[in-house]
Amino acid sequence: MSTLTEEIGKRRTFAIISHPDAGKTTLTEKLLLFGGAIHVAGAVKSNKIKKTATSDWMEIEKQRGISVATSVMGFNYGDYKINILDTPGHQDFAEDTYRTLTAVDSVIIVVDVAKGVEMQTRKLMEVCRMRNTPVIVFVNKLDREGRDPFDILDELESELKISVRPLSWPINIGQHFKGVYNIYERNLNLFTPNKQVVTERVELKDVNSPDLDNYVGEADAAKLRNDLELIEGVYPEFDQNEYLAGKLAPVFFGSALNMFGVKELLDCFVQIAPSPKPVQAQERIVRPDEEAFSGFVFKIHANMDPNHRSCIAFVKVCSGEFERNANYKHVRSGKMMRFSSPTAFMAQKKSIVDEAYPGDIVGLPDTGNFKIGDTLTAGEDLHFKGLPSFSPEMFKYIENTDPMKTKQLNKGIDQLMDEGVAQLFINQFNGRKIIGTVGQLQFEVIQYRLLNEYGAQCRWEPISLYKACWIESDDADALEAFKKRKHQFMALDKEGRDVFLADSNYVLQMAQTDFPKIRFHFTSEF
Repeated sequence: MSTLTEEIGKRRTFAIISHPDAGKTTLTEKLLLFGGAIHVAGAVKSNKIKKTATSDWMEIEKQRGISVATSVMGFNYGDYKINILDTPGHQDFAEDTYRTLTAVDSVIIVVDVAKGVEMQTRKLMEVCRMRNTPVIVFVNKLDREGRDPFDILDELESELKISVRPLSWPINIGQHFKGVYNIYERNLNLFTPNKQVVTERVELKDVNSPDLDNYVGEADAAKLRNDLELIEGVYPEFDQNEYLAGKLAPVFFGSALNMFGVKELLDCFVQIAPSPKPVQAQERIVRPDEEAFSGFVFKIHANMDPNHRSCIAFVKVCSGEFERNANYKHVRSGKMMRFSSPTAFMAQKKSIVDEAYPGDIVGLPDTGNFKIGDTLTAGEDLHFKGLPSFSPEMFKYIENTDPMKTKQLNKGIDQLMDEGVAQLFINQFNGRKIIGTVGQLQFEVIQYRLLNEYGAQCRWEPISLYKACWIESDDADALEAFKKRKHQFMALDKEGRDVFLADSNYVLQMAQTDFPKIRFHFTSEF
């Protein structure tokens, strides 16, 4: 048991999230560089450029199927084993990112100093708030002109609805950027632009010492002292428990491209971030230090290699030790399964693993046995909660163009919906199938995959809808009355639950006012 507790204490599993172009990939790459997983920054880039360059992106998108992948990378840093999940920023793949957040213990949000908090960041923060996930903010691109750091802090508080506490502070910005003062460790890092190696840091226990003037000049030294005084006066002391409860976000400043401020972030992160936490299952709370293995599938990569039609199911280990070739129970089907080649991901290389501990992500070859949300255990029947589907933003009717291929089309739609590509609603008024997605790109992906993987052709027909919301009520008569009044707009989802398809914001608000006994939910988990 002591080995298990030790291994759990070493694990830090987190996701890097942000709006596109804020610098997630660059930050990931620099973290890997510090972890020794790569030796020159840019090695991950060569792997990742294919994934984010616009021209390759659609093509790779089509070969891969759904996701411009969330990549999983593990590396060792000092005594810690760190698992990073670098998520796609593009909003068409937001569902993939939302699910990834169920498999991590904490999150780093990257914010561009010039643009501040953007729409996608706000949405992702809502998901973190639903789970009280601890959040650290990294304000990036300080080597370019941007906004005043105090303005950024105010915006973080108001937009992300969380208290903030700076743990490092920039000296100037853009062309005059001179470095970052590390409030957490009380030392000064002087900036010399270099994308390959780490810049110098100076121990400076007291900001009032005249040494500061020598390093950054009198005017900047005076401004830094004033800023730090203001920070101490306005912002609360950093309290690790508040951070772990998801109520306080430490903020770091730097430039990921120039590798500046990243080491401060990483050093502080491994000290304060949570190791794997207990996970809520429907039956009970599962603690990571239990001896029996349990884990859940939070992501499925279909047809990663078109030649082999192979799928990989990503499993987050929740408790106990996962062992290669051991028999585990697939709870939904009740079957026992064993895995001879489970893989782990070290930077961009896949390697077969013999064991994995709570917090680790294991890739299991999947021949169609897994769905998102499935549980694997050493024998106990557990069902992990917390893989919600969000209310889609775009809707289209799906129509079969080849009646001879109805069976293939239905099978394809079922499998793609299991994988979490999009959501299926069946209109109760006319029996037609409606597909809901979070982005336009997914319609193209579904059409392409149905044709290439299932040999079924479909076409899309427009439908004007604003939102799909799941409805429930403790009053059966009220529910019945609502369904009668809105019968043209009622549908069932894949699980057979009632869904109201509102065709405008006004209609939705009126429905909420007219039917106070009905509860409207915008995620499938309530």
